[in-house]
Amino acid sequence: MKKILTKVLSLAAVTAMVGCSSGTAASSAAATSSAAAATTGDGKIGVILVGDENEGYTAAHMDGIREAASQLGIADDQIIWKYSIGETQDCYDAAVDLVDQGATLIVSNSYGHQGFMEQAASENPDVTFVAMTGDTAALSGLPNFKNAFNHTYESRYVSGVVAGMKLQELIDNGTLTKENLPDAFAGDDIKIGYVGAYPYAEVVSGYTAFYLGVKSVVPNVHMYVEYTNSWFDQSAEKATAESLMAKGCVIISQHADSTGAPSAVQSALENGTVAYSVGYNISMLEVAPDAALTSASNNWSVYYTYAFQNWLEGKAMDIATDWAEGYNTGAVCVTELGKSCAPGTQEKVLEVEKAIKDGTLNVFDITTFTTGGASLTEDTEIDLSFDPANPNLIKPVKDGAFRESDTANGFRSAPYFSIRIDGIEESGAE
Repeated sequence: MKKILTKVLSLAAVTAMVGCSSGTAASSAAATSSAAAATTGDGKIGVILVGDENEGYTAAHMDGIREAASQLGIADDQIIWKYSIGETQDCYDAAVDLVDQGATLIVSNSYGHQGFMEQAASENPDVTFVAMTGDTAALSGLPNFKNAFNHTYESRYVSGVVAGMKLQELIDNGTLTKENLPDAFAGDDIKIGYVGAYPYAEVVSGYTAFYLGVKSVVPNVHMYVEYTNSWFDQSAEKATAESLMAKGCVIISQHADSTGAPSAVQSALENGTVAYSVGYNISMLEVAPDAALTSASNNWSVYYTYAFQNWLEGKAMDIATDWAEGYNTGAVCVTELGKSCAPGTQEKVLEVEKAIKDGTLNVFDITTFTTGGASLTEDTEIDLSFDPANPNLIKPVKDGAFRESDTANGFRSAPYFSIRIDGIEESGAE
């Protein structure tokens, strides 16, 4: 999806990516490749970016590409960059130009680029095209068109655990009671809030994972989701966070890309409101030093190392049609914990991350939530198509859990958990 962050935080994005990438399996494998291997790459790598280094989401992709290139010995002049390419015909034109310049692997980083990348792929069968965060590669039938996404829902869950630990601390120290903060309760449930961009599966999957992470620590929570209908709108995100806090929400998380929400929470906290923030993409500690607890984040270098390694070996066409990884390869993480985090949070984070990695914890364990009062079953179906007349039905529930982005079983990499579960209310979607 198109994701833009404020210019002031582009340096923080670099810091966040470095923290994510240390010790990953992909980085370790890449380190064994010699610089000489780069000479086996056929042509050049083209990169189409929705923004530039001043926008955090794009800066994170740039960092991932550069880290992968460095690890694999790919020279600077083997990569051709196209910056600030909109989700318009400009993307197709950029892709065609990259082909003309000799690129044999072309990657774009925004969801809205996907249709143009698919068109270019259909016209250039000898060039491999990757539409990051996309969801139509498998349906296209094109062997040279690929999608990739991270298991961001895993880091969303962990960031929810961090928020849950903070709520439990507020309960234990007597701050969060009906007597002290009556507006913070809906019946016996504690109110938490979420600033969403759009009501897409990517956002629904993420906010549900966050909610379940909180609920794993504090069971009696109720979450309000309000949409801005934009990936980046500083004013709207600020106003939405303020609206959620006015409802009494004491935790505000987000799947929106500016610093508007964390800044609003920081201001409210300074003025006596009990409220804390969980961000996205990068650490928000620069703008919310007291309010920010952590952020769910991605390490894009894991995928780029994998894709570029295939390209170096002359096997770009063998890149997975749908690729998705998470904590198991270091593709996701949470950023540095803020000073307001509850004691014991770091230890709890490590415990939960370990459980996700070894498979003993499934984020969408069907025993932990209901929808309409009922639990999901192994007969639950999801349609991965975009044409109701030609559905592509899958059954993603297996061994007691909804398997999100389950490429191992042939499902797409992009999220498809679009189920609305009990305990969460949405508003503001267009």
